Amino acid sequence: MGSPPTPAERGRHLAGRALRSSPPPVQRLLRRAAGALDTAAPASTTARVDPDAVWRSPEVPLPDGVTLAELAAMFRTWSVNGEPPGHLDAYVDDSLWRFLHTWALVRAETGPALELGANPYFTTELLASYTDLDLTLANYYGTSGETVETVSYFPIGATERVEKKHTSMLFNVEEERFPFADDSFAVVLFCEIIEHLLMNPLATLREIHRVLRPGGLLVVTTPNVARIDNVMAMVHGTNIYDPYSGFGPYGRHNREYTRHELHRILEFAGYRVEASHTADGHPYDPNRWPRRAEAAPLVQWRSPDLGHYLFARARATGTPRDGLPASLYRSWPAGVIVDDA
Repeated sequence: MGSPPTPAERGRHLAGRALRSSPPPVQRLLRRAAGALDTAAPASTTARVDPDAVWRSPEVPLPDGVTLAELAAMFRTWSVNGEPPGHLDAYVDDSLWRFLHTWALVRAETGPALELGANPYFTTELLASYTDLDLTLANYYGTSGETVETVSYFPIGATERVEKKHTSMLFNVEEERFPFADDSFAVVLFCEIIEHLLMNPLATLREIHRVLRPGGLLVVTTPNVARIDNVMAMVHGTNIYDPYSGFGPYGRHNREYTRHELHRILEFAGYRVEASHTADGHPYDPNRWPRRAEAAPLVQWRSPDLGHYLFARARATGTPRDGLPASLYRSWPAGVIVDDA
């Protein structure tokens, strides 16, 4: 009786079985996945691994002269459109680190910038206070046009509440032409939106490419579907899909991405990815997963990719390809789906 199959051998067996019953575009993806098992995964997963050391989020970047505690305290005084202060505290606790990792990707940039999905304006505040970007804001609440929203808060070190008015354009980034001329912006921030899109994220990336100047910077952030918490959830038999939302179909995560997938769709849309990483939005607690020690050796080989969020900087240096990439689309009319291998 032989030794039990390794994880890589089991993966090749499952991929081969699926390969024989899949359409051609899926077969190409499965062949790449099967090959990756030979080249990317470790030769052995039996070595002892400290489960609490498999993933540690990168250090949180901060503007000069400001502490994390000061920023957290300021954001906990936040009120949008007259809501009671503190109504967004849970969001601050969940995502404060993410706001700062996003800010850090553009802290040295200058010129006109478009922030898509600006509400509730936490990242907007960091961009306005700690960069030299000239901001244009956009949101979408079901109708198109323009809106003015009010944010009030206590700035760091202040003893009185201040109020800011934010004007933003309203449009559906997936279905509408952006209300801006070609080559309008040096920077576009497309943060925590792509995972909400329903049908065609490539259409949005093409519109962003149109309004960016040649060589302009696109910053994308989005939840990482391959994050450590999702890995552990699956090991423990827990569903990783986002719940149905009372805010409608755009209120939930309809498609999350891996880091590799994000790179591929950006490159297909005419961007050159110059940097990407993963990081958490708040402290990760490995102790919530009883079987973490058993799973840790299987993911140690890809430890840089285990953060809650994906962060990418990409330049609009190419021309978006025609069609839709086979790695992310199916069931469109003949000729629309193209191979992006």
